[in-house]
Amino acid sequence: MISDITLGQFFPGYSPLHKLDPRTKIILAVLSIVAIFFANNAVSFALLTLAAVVMIAISRISFKVILRGIRPIIIILLFTAVLNILMTDGKGTPLVEFWIISIYTEGIVRAVFMALRVVLLIVITSMLLTYTTSPISLTDGLESLLSPLKVIRVPVHTFAMMMSIALRFIPTLIEETEKIMNAQKSRGADFSSGGLIKRAKALIPILIPLIVSSFKRAEELATAMECRCYRGDKNRTKLVKLQFKGRDIVWFLAIAAITAGIILLSILPYKFVSPGIIYDIAFFKI
Repeated sequence: MISDITLGQFFPGYSPLHKLDPRTKIILAVLSIVAIFFANNAVSFALLTLAAVVMIAISRISFKVILRGIRPIIIILLFTAVLNILMTDGKGTPLVEFWIISIYTEGIVRAVFMALRVVLLIVITSMLLTYTTSPISLTDGLESLLSPLKVIRVPVHTFAMMMSIALRFIPTLIEETEKIMNAQKSRGADFSSGGLIKRAKALIPILIPLIVSSFKRAEELATAMECRCYRGDKNRTKLVKLQFKGRDIVWFLAIAAITAGIILLSILPYKFVSPGIIYDIAFFKI
């Protein structure tokens, strides 16, 4: 399970998505998040799903990598989906009624939309940010976008560097955790049997070495930065200057159009875009 986590990993490539300016990707990620949270009907989620599939195809990243990133949250998705199905009251006759349990069409639709919203949020933001953008490029893009805040003496470079280091060390800590778990298993440790309390106690031999190793790596990193005379953004120059190109404008216009369309669909009172569209299609009411 630990090795399946792909959060924070960067997959080098030369696809059109890899070549986008990091500032464009950050803006597109923000627009995508807005669109995902505004989506509340089948048409909106269909547009977002199509956009995610296009991004995956253009990035040339294996679909198995995407599935590995989603797999760790499947249990959470199923749990919340069941809660939505059981706790949602609908109109009309329930589809299933047993004792105090009543399942309505609205509950199923809400559960499906909730699961799609979480999956799309993870996939699209990962495709735009970590999967196709190196931590250094992401830091430069974020620092450039937040540079106006330097006027009020906000340490933009420090914040960007902290985020870059955090993203860079996520895969390292995951690998370190897996090594510690394998070492403990070879000594007879059992992490899969027993109740919740027993499993929680079994994690202590993992957490303590991991915390010690994290502090050691942080100290080594600080020493390395001091040895290289790192002094923040004072008198600092850029090897590669960021520059918007035509493809950045095309991507921005495309995602902005999708976001605007989804916002419009979410506020239009038409029956065609209402959450009950699945019920209407199933019973040929539209």
